[in-house]
Amino acid sequence: ADIALKVTGAVAAEQAWTEAEVKAMTTLDVEATNSKGEKDTYTGVLISDLLALAQPNSDATTVVFVADDGYTAEISLAELSACTNCIVSFRSKGGFSTVLPGLPGSLQVKGVVEIQVK
Repeated sequence: ADIALKVTGAVAAEQAWTEAEVKAMTTLDVEATNSKGEKDTYTGVLISDLLALAQPNSDATTVVFVADDGYTAEISLAELSACTNCIVSFRSKGGFSTVLPGLPGSLQVKGVVEIQVK
């Protein structure tokens, strides 16, 4: 099956999932403001749950979201870990986006395919 999302880098156990495997995980509905300034509800999987499966190394400090078009966005692991409603959301046309309510729009990555831990 095609890998749709992976967690790589400074982790104990790199992870790779198909879209169906991610959708089968425990999901959460999150309200966030989209790029047009409108409130919307997004369904997805907690990024903290995905990171917990990969077990970031104790010296890891940064997370980089990588999109299918090569776009990247970086956030500190501490800031991301403190976010209780940051998710990888399911896109209607397939694939995933990051939804990080209350954090800068530059961190909302459409078409995210990889979460790199550094």
